[in-house]
Amino acid sequence: MTVNYIYWTVRPEIFTAGPFTVGTAGMWIFAAICALIIILDRVALSKAMARWKADGKPAGGKPENSWANALVFGALALWTVSQIPSHPHGISIGPISLRWYGMMFLTGFTAGYWIVSRMFRHEGACQSWMPSLLIWVAAGTIIGARLGHCFFYEWDYYSAHPEKIIAFWEGGLASHGGTIGVILCVIGFNRYTAHKPPLWTFDRLVPAIALVGCLIRLGNLFNSEIFGHATTLPWGFMFPLSREWQRLYAPDTACHPTQIYEAACYLALFFLLMWMYWKRNAQQRPGLILGVFFIGIFLPRIIIEFVKNNQEAFEDTMLLNMGQLLSVPFVLAGIYLVYRAMTRPKEHLTFPDRYADEPSSGKH
Repeated sequence: MTVNYIYWTVRPEIFTAGPFTVGTAGMWIFAAICALIIILDRVALSKAMARWKADGKPAGGKPENSWANALVFGALALWTVSQIPSHPHGISIGPISLRWYGMMFLTGFTAGYWIVSRMFRHEGACQSWMPSLLIWVAAGTIIGARLGHCFFYEWDYYSAHPEKIIAFWEGGLASHGGTIGVILCVIGFNRYTAHKPPLWTFDRLVPAIALVGCLIRLGNLFNSEIFGHATTLPWGFMFPLSREWQRLYAPDTACHPTQIYEAACYLALFFLLMWMYWKRNAQQRPGLILGVFFIGIFLPRIIIEFVKNNQEAFEDTMLLNMGQLLSVPFVLAGIYLVYRAMTRPKEHLTFPDRYADEPSSGKH
């Protein structure tokens, strides 16, 4: 019987435009506009804070901390100015491609921001923490994922070429490193911004991270990467646009779409965690949602790795590959967190009215 496998020929780019040439004068004007926006943003926030304090710090009136926007514009202006010496008559930008992977990444962070913001508002937590949390998590994800790839998978190369470690645009990110980076950055966020136990933030953050993980794996699918061993199952995929697939398999050979396997697991986990939060009030048991997240992310990862191609050659001689070995501690930590949460009494965390963004129905 002939099996009609899925022949995946979707290109990773949504569209490509350019190249564009920007003159030196234009770059200076753009940098000046960005600097002006930063100054106006700071002035507006300072005036709003002064009015809020003058009014006696009423509930729901605290101005949003918009320094995250200023940081974005500042980084963009700095990048623009830094390019000027490289070309006396301006710079050539492009061709610029909008890729599915980047779109999935951006969609995940945007949706995650909205989900966590809803949770904060639901509990009366400070909405002005959100820009700070976004910066901490984004930095932890990118820096941690990059360092994880360099240290866990290609240390021989990067130890000899340390200047390449910062070249994250050349590819090479590891999810375990990203997880470690997020953990460290959330601890920093709670220490310097929220002043709450880290488990409080983790329990509200990880449902969104599960959704981001699902979308990133779909981005891997659009990139025709991270696929599995050869298979004769009817849902097998062929990736003719992938050089790795062409090197490993014959033209009529299908392989496991492990990107879809992982994406499906992470999507199911997202719905489970959202149900636990909104329907079962699991956040009243600190660490429970985080523990289920660790188990739900890394236990499927261990299982799926058995049908996934190894990332590096040194893994071919290992009983468990690097991804599986790095997943084991997280699964054990998840089991411990679930046990710890279920054997302790529930906690009811409340916030003073001054932290709420929406006016309370009581007295001011």
